Amino acid sequence: MAVSRDKAPTAQETFIQMAQAAGLRGRILVTVGLIVLVRLGVWLPVPGIDRARFAIDFQNSPFFGLLNAFSGGGLESLGIFALGILPFINASIAVQLLTAAIPSLEDLQKNEGEAGRRKISQITRYIALGVAILQSTGIAIWTSAYMSASNTDPVPFFIAKTMLALVAGAMFVMWVSELITERGIGNGASLLIFVNIVAVLPYSLGDTIELAQRDQGIVGRVLILVMVFLVTIVGIVFVQEGARRIPIISARRQVGRRLYRERTSYLPLRLNQGGVMPIIFASSFLILPGFLAEATSNQVLSNIGRYLGPNSPLPWLYVSFYLVLIVFFSYFYASLTLDPADLSKNLKKMGSSIPGIRPGKATEQYISQVLNRLTFLGAIFLGLVATVPTAVEGATRVSTFQGFGATSLLIIVGVAIDTAKQIQTYVISQRYEGMVKQ
Repeated sequence: MAVSRDKAPTAQETFIQMAQAAGLRGRILVTVGLIVLVRLGVWLPVPGIDRARFAIDFQNSPFFGLLNAFSGGGLESLGIFALGILPFINASIAVQLLTAAIPSLEDLQKNEGEAGRRKISQITRYIALGVAILQSTGIAIWTSAYMSASNTDPVPFFIAKTMLALVAGAMFVMWVSELITERGIGNGASLLIFVNIVAVLPYSLGDTIELAQRDQGIVGRVLILVMVFLVTIVGIVFVQEGARRIPIISARRQVGRRLYRERTSYLPLRLNQGGVMPIIFASSFLILPGFLAEATSNQVLSNIGRYLGPNSPLPWLYVSFYLVLIVFFSYFYASLTLDPADLSKNLKKMGSSIPGIRPGKATEQYISQVLNRLTFLGAIFLGLVATVPTAVEGATRVSTFQGFGATSLLIIVGVAIDTAKQIQTYVISQRYEGMVKQ
């Protein structure tokens, strides 16, 4: 098959390489096998619980839909992998925040190379273990009220046994995610969340089809909701891939007797720097009062959670707070991921500059202005993605997709794009290896 070294691999070339190239095929098989193993563990139940009573109360709780989607139904079925990859994700977010706040961690990440990154990874694992212990303890205490009649264990022993099972499951899933990242395709943690969300989707589709069969008049509203989801996915693809390319000119250099001419390149600034993180932070902030009210039976927190929840009696108040929080966390996360001062210093060290902009402080201010505008546009887009599907779902009164909202769509599209790019990278490397051998 003839290929061009200057073109991206076609779908045909990609599938042929996936089938024929031993290295790529092996990575894909490892990834699929480990994902199947994790999915099997989701349905291994924690013993000693009255499942029927627990399922009824779980369905009536408005706070666990998103968490259940991230665990692929493991929280609802209360399997040993109920926590899934969530402790590791929470620990990764905490380490990112701490790295920006603690100079020693920032120095470890920026200046220590591979050894520093390994140290950061080790710290993340320890924090994930602590988060898993806290979350499993809360779940074990919560589920102790649902002990089955045949379970004769004392309550403290039941709590300890459940906590141990959940922590072991979370640590195993974390190890599998790192194994996928190292020996498979894509980012292991992101892929596991992707698979968990997709695993819940057939149940939502089944409930929607069943609802449409019972009530023929709702078919049109279901189609409207599905069309909104499809349009949202297309918009997410465009925004996730959108970037502002700032031109950069590298100065002429003389090495020995050889003179290197000016080279023109560009600095890509993504439209959505934070990805899905601003929505996750904003959602967690709004859910927190209701969650605490449910745990402490506090009336004040209960009223706050009622007005700040998705089913608020004042929807405009909920939407306004949600949009403000998304904008705030978008700027906050953009400041963590990209520092204009560092970019300006690095460009100056490399002898590069932006046309028409003086190196140093002027370059820093220019990049900061462009980044602020891009962040604002990205935050407005995230706000629309977060609120429009929910608003359409409320207007059509089709609630079968509850829990499969904006955050889930962003994660699915983002992970699919990143994984596809990594597969294309392997295909291109195989192509050049073939050219070298010839």
